[in-house]
Amino acid sequence: MNTTTEVQVDPFKIIQVGLSFWSSKTLLSATKLGLFTLLSDNKALTAEEIRAELGLNEKGLYVRDFLDALFSMGFLQRNGVGVEATYQNTLNTAMFLDKNQPSYLGGFLEMANDREYKFWGDLEEGLITGKPQNEIKYTGKSSFEAIYEKPESLAQFTEAMSSIQKLSFMGFAEQFDFSSYKEVLDVGGSAGLLSALIANQHAHLHCTTFDLPKLEPFAKKTAEQYGVADRVTVKNGDFFRESFPEADVITMGNILHSFDMETKRMLIRKAYEALPEGGCLAVIEMILDNERKENTFGLLMSLNMLIESDSGFNYTQDQFKQWTSEAGFNRVEFFPLGGPVSAGIAYK
Repeated sequence: MNTTTEVQVDPFKIIQVGLSFWSSKTLLSATKLGLFTLLSDNKALTAEEIRAELGLNEKGLYVRDFLDALFSMGFLQRNGVGVEATYQNTLNTAMFLDKNQPSYLGGFLEMANDREYKFWGDLEEGLITGKPQNEIKYTGKSSFEAIYEKPESLAQFTEAMSSIQKLSFMGFAEQFDFSSYKEVLDVGGSAGLLSALIANQHAHLHCTTFDLPKLEPFAKKTAEQYGVADRVTVKNGDFFRESFPEADVITMGNILHSFDMETKRMLIRKAYEALPEGGCLAVIEMILDNERKENTFGLLMSLNMLIESDSGFNYTQDQFKQWTSEAGFNRVEFFPLGGPVSAGIAYK
């Protein structure tokens, strides 16, 4: 009896991944052009109607290629074939890529299209030099400096962060047991989305979103949109240089991954010092599995930190346990929030 397992040799995955920027740029361009918003309310349009509405070139063949590629990838529905065919959103694109929907996450894709796509073209240089490949390479200014100096860039960045984080933030607000707590502090709260979602879900809580002064208008607007402005305080400050305000729960949504190990440890220590006994630090991140093999997207996000920062990186569950233990926390737990994101909770 022959028990030898035949190994199938197939180069297609190599080719598919090697050229996956084709499909990536196709989806990013469709989002940036507003295709999925054009098709809102279950609208069905022909390729020519879409070309005219979006102001695309009159070479209609390429517009059809563009739309049929999106259909083939599962991002559009198509009725019929050829010039008479009509195109509609799928359930997913209607929900997540139509700007008219509150669940819109295309803001992050728009930022990826405008900023990160070109920066990732220099990944090999980053791997060789260990230096970021974003705005600092061309202007001498860090990404945050470059983003914060232009109102339009800051608005796009805060919208992008809110759109990509909304589902995991909602998951945390719904799943975590806040019943024994009264005060929540969100460090690096940006547009205040996490504070607003937590306050909206738990009427007994008061939340404070803590970030730089330029983020204050965005945070106040978010609190008003969710009807929780009376229970969300916007506090201006620099979490690097200042002590954290005291709270029962301190949250950090996608903050730690942006910094080197010592900065991570410093922020965790500050959180410990601001918490009472029984309080907790909750981080919401793409925390890696300890064997560093399951969370592919989290590993790629860690590479994105090479592109975007001096020394930022994603970390494993064991690393988080080690750093929080060093700071004095006595217990840690983790729970998934969907996709590559999870929450790490350290209790004092």
